[in-house]
Amino acid sequence: MVLLALSSLLQASAPGNRVLYVGGTVAGVPSHSNAAIDVRDETSLSLHLRDRAIAVPWTDVNDIEYGLHVDRRYVEAILISPLFLIAKRRTHFLTIGFVDDAGKQQAVVLEVSKGDIRQLLVSLEARSGRRVEYQDEEARKAGKG
Repeated sequence: MVLLALSSLLQASAPGNRVLYVGGTVAGVPSHSNAAIDVRDETSLSLHLRDRAIAVPWTDVNDIEYGLHVDRRYVEAILISPLFLIAKRRTHFLTIGFVDDAGKQQAVVLEVSKGDIRQLLVSLEARSGRRVEYQDEEARKAGKG
């Protein structure tokens, strides 16, 4: 019971969708850090990292790009079953470009879960007024549904 209560408190610590900060140009943020992205505020996008938060006004967002990395499950097919060759592992990447307070171009690359990507893309387009750029046709299909 106690573990269940603690797990819900830990998940509620940062508002928004949980993502993985893969990399970017923001100083002092280690790559492959757990983060949460919050697009609910009408004035700014918030990225909550372990020890800091980054707020970007929607007017400063100038690029949104969605990419999809598809990988066959070769190791699982060799170790477990050849049926894993049919299955594909899809990793969803979101790149957000923006201008910081000093006027410099910055970017963050986030890995987003499959269940959150469509809602996040729609919200980013609505809040920023920018169209999402898709890396290829497969990403366009995955992002639009």
